Amino acid sequence: MVIFQYYILCITMRTLYFVFFLGIEQYMLPCFTKKIFGFDCPGCGLQRSLVLLLKGDFNGAFHMYPAIYPMLLLFVFLALNYFITIRFSNSIKITLISVTVGVIVINYISKFI
Repeated sequence: MVIFQYYILCITMRTLYFVFFLGIEQYMLPCFTKKIFGFDCPGCGLQRSLVLLLKGDFNGAFHMYPAIYPMLLLFVFLALNYFITIRFSNSIKITLISVTVGVIVINYISKFI
């Protein structure tokens, strides 16, 4: 367990170093759907939202991409379920996936209204 905690700490420190000192905003991928077709894709804003979340701007991250929190909760649950057997994990996964997809779809539709 100590090795796992050390591994997570190393990843966290490297990520923070990359975000704050190297300026991750300069290396973000452009949205090819927006470049080619001229409108946003369902994932537009995810990279910037993740950077805002890593910088501690939780409100800005939500406003940039509202599905960041259900998606983050889903990934944390999937990682936790990989190491620990969780009762009713399939039902929880289906629920978290449904909520995440629902928030993505609602956000995408609301951009056009």
